[in-house]
Amino acid sequence: MKRVATNTRGSVRGPHAPVALVRRGKATTSRKGLSLDSSTSQASSNRRNRRALAPPLRVKMGEDRSVGSGEGDVQVDNSGDVTVVTVSANDRPGLLTTLSSCFEDMKLSIEKVEETSRGLKFWISGDDKSAEDAEHIRAVLCKHLVGEKARPYAMLSESEQKESSRLLYSLLDSYLKNDVLSIQQSIVHHVEFTLARSRYKFDDREAYFAAAHSLRDRLIERWNDTQAWLRYKDPKRVYYLSMEFLMGRTFLNALSNLGVIVPYKEALHGLGYDMENVQQAERDAALGNGGLGRLASCFLDSMATLNLPAWGYGIRYEYGMFRQVVSDGFQKEQPDYWLTFGYPWEVERPHVAYPVKFYGHVSVHESPDGRQNFIWNAGEEVTAVAYDNPIPGFKTPSTINLRLWAAKPCQEFNLEAFNTGDYVSSIIEKQKAETITSVLYPDDKTFEGKELRLKQQHFMVSATLQDIVRRYKEQHDSFEDFPEKVAMQLNDTHPTLGIPELMRILMDENQLGWTKSWEITTKVFSFTNHTVLPEALEQWPVSLVEKLLPRHMQIIYDINWRFLQELQKNHGIDGDKLGRMSIILDTEYGKMVRMAYLALVASHTVNGVAAIHSQLIKETIFKDFHDIWPEKFQNKTNGVTQRRWLAQCNPPLNKLITEKLGTEAWITHLDLLKGLAEYADDEVFQQEWADVKKEAKMKLAHLLKGLSGEDVNMDAIFDVQVKRIHEYKRQFMNILSVILRYDRIKSMSPEERKNVVPRVVVIGGKAAPGYDLAKRIIKLISAVSERVNKDEEIGNLLKVYFIPDYNVSLAEVIIPGSDLNQQISTAGTEASGTSNMKFAMNGSLIVGTMDGANVEIAEEIGEENMFIFGVRANEVPALREQREYLQVDPQFQHAINLIQSGHFGWADYFQPLIDSITGGRDYYLLANDFASYLQAQERVDTEWKDKKKWLKKSILSTAGSGKFSSDRTIKEYAEDIWNV
Repeated sequence: MKRVATNTRGSVRGPHAPVALVRRGKATTSRKGLSLDSSTSQASSNRRNRRALAPPLRVKMGEDRSVGSGEGDVQVDNSGDVTVVTVSANDRPGLLTTLSSCFEDMKLSIEKVEETSRGLKFWISGDDKSAEDAEHIRAVLCKHLVGEKARPYAMLSESEQKESSRLLYSLLDSYLKNDVLSIQQSIVHHVEFTLARSRYKFDDREAYFAAAHSLRDRLIERWNDTQAWLRYKDPKRVYYLSMEFLMGRTFLNALSNLGVIVPYKEALHGLGYDMENVQQAERDAALGNGGLGRLASCFLDSMATLNLPAWGYGIRYEYGMFRQVVSDGFQKEQPDYWLTFGYPWEVERPHVAYPVKFYGHVSVHESPDGRQNFIWNAGEEVTAVAYDNPIPGFKTPSTINLRLWAAKPCQEFNLEAFNTGDYVSSIIEKQKAETITSVLYPDDKTFEGKELRLKQQHFMVSATLQDIVRRYKEQHDSFEDFPEKVAMQLNDTHPTLGIPELMRILMDENQLGWTKSWEITTKVFSFTNHTVLPEALEQWPVSLVEKLLPRHMQIIYDINWRFLQELQKNHGIDGDKLGRMSIILDTEYGKMVRMAYLALVASHTVNGVAAIHSQLIKETIFKDFHDIWPEKFQNKTNGVTQRRWLAQCNPPLNKLITEKLGTEAWITHLDLLKGLAEYADDEVFQQEWADVKKEAKMKLAHLLKGLSGEDVNMDAIFDVQVKRIHEYKRQFMNILSVILRYDRIKSMSPEERKNVVPRVVVIGGKAAPGYDLAKRIIKLISAVSERVNKDEEIGNLLKVYFIPDYNVSLAEVIIPGSDLNQQISTAGTEASGTSNMKFAMNGSLIVGTMDGANVEIAEEIGEENMFIFGVRANEVPALREQREYLQVDPQFQHAINLIQSGHFGWADYFQPLIDSITGGRDYYLLANDFASYLQAQERVDTEWKDKKKWLKKSILSTAGSGKFSSDRTIKEYAEDIWNV
C-alpha cells in the first residue's frame, strides 16, 4: 500500500507547519521528517534492519566515503494540471522539512506527498505558474541536496553492532554544511551554548572561540570517520614520537585544509566581525622550541594529506618553553600562559589514562616453570591523561590525531592532611605530578633539573607505549603481528627510553621472553638523528637512571652486554673500539648512558636529515656503527609543508602562482613550481612578483612599527635572521657585520651616502634559559639596535630590530616579507635547517654557508641564485687546529674593538663574547669566515641595485623549491622505513 501525505491548505514552512502523513491508513502529524509515529517508526526500523544486512562499506583512505550519492536526483513532470516532483535521496532526519521549506521559498503549495522506495514524490501547485518552471525547481532542490554529503557508515565488528546502530548513524548521516548560513548558525550556537554568552553581544575573542568550536565540529566528524576506518581496516600504523610539536595557530590552517576559508570569512563578516581580527585572538600552542618541533608539525600535516594511518605522540606542556620578554636588552623568561583561556582544538580524554611509575626497586620472583619474573615496585606513580588534537589533511577526508599527555596525580587531594592543618602536604602529590608536564626543557644545570627532564621523557614514552600496545591488543590475540602493524619513529634521542619501556611491557607485563621481545623491538623502532655535534648527543648519568627507572637500567645493561658480546663474536671488535661503541660510557664523573647509541642498537633504520648531514654522521659520530651496519643508515632530507609556509601565510603569492601555473595542484605537488622558471625573465611577471613582494613587506613593516613605533624604509633590503640563538648559528657574526656597516656609513660624506643600499636588519630567536653566551648575544644585538636606530645622522640607511618571543605566527609574517635571509652556521654544524626552505619558497634570497640543506637548495635553485660564502665542512677540523695562529682580518678586529671600547656600552658584559671568538677558542670559526661573509654582503648590495636581476633570482628561488616539501620527505619515510 502506498503511503500518502495530503495538505488541505497551502504550503509548509519549517518545522512549525505540520504536514499530515497518511501511512498504512493512519494519519499522523510530523514536525521533523518521516518517522515519528509508531507505525512510521516500525517501518523505518524495518528499512534500517534491511539495510543492516548489507555488507559494510569498504574503502581506501582518501576516497569518497559516502553512503549513496548523498546528492540525490530530482525529476520534474509538469505535463499535467499539477506538477509532480520526484526526489530520489537517502531518507534522513529533516529531509521532508528541508524540501518543504524549498517549495515555500519558491511560493509553491504542496498538495500531496508520497513516500516511494527511493525517496519522496510531491504534487505541487502555484498561482503564478512558477510550478511550470521545471528547471528552476530542479536547480533549487539539487542545490540543497548537494549541501548534505553523506558520512560513511560506521564499520563495526559483529560484537559491536547493536539494534540502534542504524538509528545512531541516521541521526548524523550527513556532514555539517559549509554554506554561509549554516556556518553562522553553528557559530551563534556555540556563542550561546558553549560559551554561554548572549548571541547579541560578544567580542572578537568570543567570536574566535565560537568559530573555532564550529570548525572543530567539522574536524571531529572527519576525525571520527578516519579512526573508524582505521579500526576496521587494521592497517600498519605509524606512530611519531616527539618531545616537541611546534604547531602554531590552528584556526586558519584548518580552514585552509578543509577548503572553507571563504565561507567562514563571509559568515563572520555577516555577523559583524573581521576574520583577520578574530583569528588574532588565537594563541600559539606552546608545545615546542624550534626546528625540531616545527618539523614534527609539518610531518603531521603531510601524513594527513597523504592519507597515512598515522598518529603523533607528545606532551601537553602547560606553560610551554617560556615567553621571551626583552627588557633593557636582556632576555627575561616568563611562563607562556597559552592555556589560560582554554584551547578549543583539543579533546580531553579522561577515560584514556595510564599509570606511569618512577623510583622504587625491582624484585625477582621465580614461577613454577623456572622463569624469572621481574616486578617493579614503584616508589611514585602518576596518571597520564590523553588530550587529542585533530590534524586535517588538505582537501581530503583524512584527519589524523596528535595525542598529548598531561600528568595528573593518582590522588588529587589528601583530605586527612588538610583536616590536620597540613595544607601544603594535602596538595603536594598534585603539584609533584603536574610539574612533570609544566615546562618544555626545564633548565638542567641542577640535578633536580636533569631528573625532571628524564622524568618527562619516560612519562611521554611510557604512556605512549601503553596506549599503542592496548590498541594493538584490542584486535590481536598475540604479539606475532606487532611488527607488521606498528612502526615507531623516534624524533631525535628524547623518546629513546621507549626502547627499554617496550621491552619491559613485553617481558614483565605480557610474559614474552627476552629473545622474542628484542626481535619485536628491533623491528618497530626507527631513529632520526638531528645533530652532528658530539657534545649535543644526549647522555644521562647511570646513577640517575638507576634511581628514577631501576627496571629500565637493568634492561639497558642487558642490551649493552648482549650488544658487546655480538661485537666481539661476530665482528671481532675489542679493546678501545669496544669501549667507544658501548652504550655505557665510563667518564671521570661516573658512568653515563649514551641515548643515541641505545637508539642506534635497537632501531632497524637510522636516518640523517640532509645529504651532507647523513654523510657526516657516517664519517664522524657514528662511524664505528656504520662500519658494521651500513644498511641501517639512510638520508631523509627534511621538508616543510607548503600549505602553511606558502599557500596560507602568503595569499597574494599563492594567487599569483596559481594564476600563472593555471592550477592550484602545486599545493599538494610542489614540484610543479618549476613551471615558474620559464617566466623568470618576463618583465610583466617580474612586476607582478614585485607587487606581491611589496605587499608582504608592508605586513612586516606594520609588525615592526607595532614593536618599535617607527616607520621603516620600504625601499630597503629586509635582511632577516630568525632562529634559536646559538653560537654555531652565528648571530654574533651577523651583528659584527652590522657594526661595521654602521661604522662605514658614519664615516661617509653625505654624497657617498647617496650610494648606500639601505638595510632593515631583523633578528629574532630565544636563548635557552641556562645559555649565558646566547643571552649576551641578545644583549649585544639590542645595544647595537638602540645606538643605530637613534642615530639621526644615518636616518633610514640602517635599522636594526630584535623581535622578542619569536614564534610560528610571527614567522608567517616575517618570512614572506623578507628580501634576504641569513643561514650562516659554520659548515658541518647544522643538521639541515628548515627555515632556509621556507624563505626560499617565498622568494627570499639566501646568504649562507654550504651547510645542512643549503647544499641541496643550491643544487636545486642554482648557487648563482644564492650568496654562498665560507669554508667547506671538510676544511673545518684542520682550521680549528690552526685557528690560534690565524692572522685575523683587520675588519673583524675593528668590529671587536668597537665593542671593547664601549661604543655600544656594556663593554665588560660583552667581554666573554669577545673571549669566545679569540684565538683557539673561536670554535665556530667566525674569524675564518668573516672576510668571505663581508664579500657576500657586498654582492647583495650590488645585485639589489639591478632590480630585474634580483627579481629573476627571487622567482627562480621559489621555482626551485619543489624538492623541499615535507610531502616528499614523508613519502620517502613511508616507502623506505615504515613500509606503509
